[in-house]
Amino acid sequence: MGDEEDRILTNLRKGVLEFCVLSALTSGPGYGRNLAQALGERGLLASEGTLYPLLSRLRDAGLVDTELTNPADGRQRRYYTLTSAGHARLAAFRAAWAPFRDTVDDLLETP
Repeated sequence: MGDEEDRILTNLRKGVLEFCVLSALTSGPGYGRNLAQALGERGLLASEGTLYPLLSRLRDAGLVDTELTNPADGRQRRYYTLTSAGHARLAAFRAAWAPFRDTVDDLLETP
């Protein structure tokens, strides 16, 4: 992949990462490393360093709740859960995304 393609993908990821994180949390609580791995495997996250500030912003905006756990192995984990505001934000994105994506696809396929 060339430098120009890398820049384009970086910008695309930045634009949708918030909604990908919200979507990843619809199946239940998740913690940072687990979310980073799931998103990274799909090519949606370049590094964990971008995820944690985003999770903090989502928490500050009331889109996710957090719970710090202390499992038996002694490792604390911060679990993130989608709030009702987070569900509403994701629903609004999904409603906007499909027509937007279709329009872009149509334009890109037109000679």
